[in-house]
Amino acid sequence: MNYGLNDTIVAISSPGGGARAIIRIAGDKTVEVCRRIFRGFVPKEKGGVFCGDVAIDEELRVDAALYLFLAPHSYTGEDIAEIHIASNPAIAEALIGKLLRGGLRMAGPGEFTARAYLSGKIDLAQAEAVNEVVVSSNTFQLAAAEQLLSGRLSESVGQARSAIMDCLSLIEAGLDFSGEDIEFIGRQEAVERLSGIRKQLEDLLAGGISYESVMDLPAVGVAGTPNAGKSSLVNVLLGSQRSIVSHERKTTRDVLTGVLTLAHCRCVLFDCAGLVSEPEGILDELAQRAAIEALRNSTVVVFCVDASKSDWTEDCSIRKWADTKALIPVATKSDLLSNGTLVDRLTELKGLFGVDFLPTSALTGAGIERLREAIDKEIGGFGLGSRTLPFSENIHSLVALTARHKQAVTEAIENIRGAIDEFQAESDQGGAEVAAMMLRAAHQCICGIEQPGGEEVDEQILDRIFSRFCIGK
Repeated sequence: MNYGLNDTIVAISSPGGGARAIIRIAGDKTVEVCRRIFRGFVPKEKGGVFCGDVAIDEELRVDAALYLFLAPHSYTGEDIAEIHIASNPAIAEALIGKLLRGGLRMAGPGEFTARAYLSGKIDLAQAEAVNEVVVSSNTFQLAAAEQLLSGRLSESVGQARSAIMDCLSLIEAGLDFSGEDIEFIGRQEAVERLSGIRKQLEDLLAGGISYESVMDLPAVGVAGTPNAGKSSLVNVLLGSQRSIVSHERKTTRDVLTGVLTLAHCRCVLFDCAGLVSEPEGILDELAQRAAIEALRNSTVVVFCVDASKSDWTEDCSIRKWADTKALIPVATKSDLLSNGTLVDRLTELKGLFGVDFLPTSALTGAGIERLREAIDKEIGGFGLGSRTLPFSENIHSLVALTARHKQAVTEAIENIRGAIDEFQAESDQGGAEVAAMMLRAAHQCICGIEQPGGEEVDEQILDRIFSRFCIGK
């Protein structure tokens, strides 16, 4: 990816459909461009906010606000302007076209953030976090992205990087003066220091949030026998007629999905075909296989049992296919029973299945809000890497790690472990030299998380990171 850092770039940086459009400009010609198109602009020493109007063409001017950030006090470290206008795609595109004809260049994906990284305003881990903040779809993903952006990971690995360099300096000093009767660091002290660094990095891996694990929307499957009220429940949860509802058995043949928005996150809700102990014919068998596969891939399963019936033999037989880490037992169609009978049925269900059932009614809405809260709470305990956190624990106290970060830390740990093994082997000069080589490799791995010490980042890594950005970020 080749960014022309001498170009002045422009792009729409706001999402479509909002109340306003934001046109972002960055580069040496920013102030000159603003003078040319914005009426009411008087540049200040440190930038500022200006109200006026912007020229779309020779005849059309529209009201606008101009936010100016002068170098080096800006996101990218260069002059940046943001022009805010009432959201009208045609006007925004017309303004972009005018600026492009005036000599500006359209920004590439992630180019504003790439410039911020290349100018030293943010490190590589924080650059990755910018995109993850933009595309976050749930509070857990957003919290993990905010942790990356805050620099907590950089702070943690920075301590390890400094400790590795301190130890390496002493080892190499000893190698340089090997002919003298000087010992800068003994083997045992080197082993103790390196063991401490290794433990610090291992703790970082064990206690961090796996960012990729919270990127995708969690899956919630709705399971039960045919005519257990699954489709009605899905429809009322989604607030739309996503599933066909019928008194006939086996109406749902395929796995139907919808996105459910909860208090703390969003999830994909699956309405599966009714499960039966003995499928009848090829269609039943195919529907059954699809349902079971969807349930196996679900983070949470809502297990529906019709509370209005008295024989739950079939429900007991298909319970095994709803086996998952998080199960929410639901007694549907509670509106068909009197309060006294409902209490008795819930007691019977608990005795039969060994768990408490949540009574619900898709018709009256009874229990639906409690079910939404239960799903939200169960999802909260998953997707946090090697740790399964209770819903109440503060995710903001943890460090977020992407797959790239974890690979770098793991490789550093392996190199440090190799250096320790060299020092613990029979004493010879070659062991110290090999250990020093391994520590250099460990240091380079850690540096790659933020930005290499004085060296170019592999261009392929930059391409992989910034290619996932949208234009304007």
